[in-house]
Amino acid sequence: MPRRKRNAGSSSEGTEDSDFSAEHTDSSESDVHTARNTRLTRSSLRLSRNSQDIKQSAEHDESPTRTPTGNAPSSESDIDMSSPNVSHDESLAKELSLKESSLAHRPKRRRFHESYNFNMKCPTPGCNSLGHLTGKHERHFSISGCPLYHNLSADECKVKASSRDKHVEERTLSQRQDENRHSARQQAQTERQLRYKEKVTEMRRKRNSVPLKEQKDKYTEHKQTHGSSREPLLENITSDYDLELFRKAQARASDDLEKLRLQGQVTEGGNMIKTIVFGRYELDTWYHSPYPEEYARLGRLYMCEFCLKYMKSQTILRRHMAKCVWKHPPGDEIYRKGAISVFEVDGKKNKIYCQNLCLLAKLFLDHKTLYYDVEPFLFYVMTEADNTGCHLVGYFSKEKNSFLNYNVSCILTMPQYMRQGYGKMLIDFSYLLSKVEEKVGSPERPLSDLGLISYRSYWKEVLLRYLHNFQGKEISIKEISQETAVNPVDIVSTLQSLQMLKYWKGKHLILKRQDLIDDWKTKEAKRGSNKTIDPTALKWSPPKGT
Repeated sequence: MPRRKRNAGSSSEGTEDSDFSAEHTDSSESDVHTARNTRLTRSSLRLSRNSQDIKQSAEHDESPTRTPTGNAPSSESDIDMSSPNVSHDESLAKELSLKESSLAHRPKRRRFHESYNFNMKCPTPGCNSLGHLTGKHERHFSISGCPLYHNLSADECKVKASSRDKHVEERTLSQRQDENRHSARQQAQTERQLRYKEKVTEMRRKRNSVPLKEQKDKYTEHKQTHGSSREPLLENITSDYDLELFRKAQARASDDLEKLRLQGQVTEGGNMIKTIVFGRYELDTWYHSPYPEEYARLGRLYMCEFCLKYMKSQTILRRHMAKCVWKHPPGDEIYRKGAISVFEVDGKKNKIYCQNLCLLAKLFLDHKTLYYDVEPFLFYVMTEADNTGCHLVGYFSKEKNSFLNYNVSCILTMPQYMRQGYGKMLIDFSYLLSKVEEKVGSPERPLSDLGLISYRSYWKEVLLRYLHNFQGKEISIKEISQETAVNPVDIVSTLQSLQMLKYWKGKHLILKRQDLIDDWKTKEAKRGSNKTIDPTALKWSPPKGT
């Protein structure tokens, strides 16, 4: 039966294939494709309606291949594509439409600078927040990453970063070349290592020769111009090699802080209190403390040194001090000798004061985790008195009921009183309470870096004093522990560090090193007895119950 062509313009019926092809072709070829795909015949329509099953098999066997644009080849001998059964065409159309929709709704790739909050600014005066000390970031919002604060430009930081990367690559390459060698403990240094050692020695000998007066004038002028808003000039203080090592350490620390900030562990702008006004001192903080956000974002807090209340401005502090009736910590005064006093404060009875004390301590302690749950603890606050009141020197806390016999949970000496002997006084006072309780005590772990140094120094003095006064021939660690209230584990570790413990013929012997004892006696005579705890000045009995 001969087919009779119909014009595309006179066709009142369209197919899905024709519509689909017309939508997805270029405008220049739309007329041609429309004419090709709208060629319909009455006979093909009648056959498709009456014999749908036959048409399905014919379409499965003889359907023409499609072009990449989705259009069928235009040939009069081809099977007509206007059949209502267009399941294959519909599936292709759906797949393409899904791809288009996914492309349309795909989120745009986030640029690097979009991770920054452009409302934040670097606190350094005159800085536009561009560049970074590491040379790897486009912006910065803290002093640690500010090139201007470190007396550098953004371009100089990038140049230094590229030179550091080049040096790392060279070092990695040289290490790979030495991989076939044996362990360094069994082999001598390589020629490359010896040359590098000589090079470093020579670099450290060389220092820029600048007249001392000219150098001092330059540093003084820089300090007067910028004050604390810029890093002091570091040139000519040491060798260029050591200065470059210091710069690398600064860049690495700044890069670590930037990674933490991008991970969300450090908030933009720090939300960290940088300084506190405490009495007549202005103290720089060391660590983050979880003060309320409205106070933390200010950067500076004003505190009453007696009741430890924190405020937002100097005006509020001045008004508070005019009406604050506190002149010493709450609680019972259990020790007094001269100007030094110790107050026992119950965390259950004076909850607000103890919480404020913990928040203050966290500004200078890294491992402290207790802030608000203060009821199970007792706080022993050491003060120094003058005509204005009792000023906070330091404190330590201990559990009311400790199953492990910890005599200290947290200990802190305020920064303005550090390196004056007050830390050892606090430690000695904690062991004095353990002696009164007839217990053996030990500090709770982990200790902070400064706390560990203080405790090791204290244990060393206690052992040397005990050995100096000991007149017998046989001594045991248990006897030392009972008399000094120091845990036997701490005694053994201290003896090992002093090389005073020796294993001989199946027994452990304690060596009495007279040279260490003589050094201790000399230091003790220079120090005097001003910063010591007098047991007779303690007026305290162990608390009964909680």
